[in-house]
Amino acid sequence: MTFRHEDLPALFHHTDRAAVSRQRESAQATRVQLLLLVLAAAAAALPSEPHLGPVRLFGALSVLAYAGVLAVGVRATRRRARPQWQLNRSAAEFIKSLAWRYAVHGAPFGSGPEDAEQTYRTRLEAGLAELAKMGWEDPRAAGLVPRDGEITGAMRKLRGLGYQVRRETYVRDRLIEQRNWYRRRTEVSRRATSLWSWSIVLLTGLGLLFALFGAFGTGPAARLTGLVSAAATAGIAWNEVRRHHPLIEAHTLVEQNLAAMMVVMQTTITEQQWPSAVYETERYVSPQHTDWLARHSS
Repeated sequence: MTFRHEDLPALFHHTDRAAVSRQRESAQATRVQLLLLVLAAAAAALPSEPHLGPVRLFGALSVLAYAGVLAVGVRATRRRARPQWQLNRSAAEFIKSLAWRYAVHGAPFGSGPEDAEQTYRTRLEAGLAELAKMGWEDPRAAGLVPRDGEITGAMRKLRGLGYQVRRETYVRDRLIEQRNWYRRRTEVSRRATSLWSWSIVLLTGLGLLFALFGAFGTGPAARLTGLVSAAATAGIAWNEVRRHHPLIEAHTLVEQNLAAMMVVMQTTITEQQWPSAVYETERYVSPQHTDWLARHSS
């Protein structure tokens, strides 16, 4: 059997789309603010000519850029894009993990309990209630997602199959898929880290060169040093916001854990040990675990 992404509950798909949308909104707001700050510094570094009456044209452009930074910041604060992105991502991954555990008899949905569906709904509502306390907006309350689709037909079908089929399906469609995802994200982060690191080095080197010229009273004006410094600062800030370096280490560790778990699941795990093994695997791929690794990476 193949358990596809589309076989997960509708609530997962809605929260997943909301997380992606809010993540883009948050990243776009930060990107625009940094670009406007660099634009303001560039406008301030330009000559005083031309004028529009008593107003310097480039000076007015600098004022507008700084005002734009404030406007974008106020809008982002009101929209709460970043908190909602993180809450929706936590909700989506929680639902996905719970659905997989239910479908393949992962703990606490082992083969023993006959009220697995009720346990699933109880766990689901308890977890989402905790997220709602932190500000997560439940789409079911607004009628955007029906409340009767928490368990899909594919989840019930997979749960009703034998241990060998469930194990093969979980290893192939969940564990290996997640391992490949972490590998792809690590490569993306490595390329981004290299690009931004060299860009920051280049801008810092230009700033150093301009500062040396300024120290001896030759070369570009001192304000060009400020422009390059603003651009380098924006690059450092963007690199920190995206957290490329700590995510490389976190994703690499998770990938290694999943690789080890895959070997264990395919060789030594018994049917009695299976529920706890699935639970441990789902713990590895949780956003909270990745975030903890990223915060504590060297």
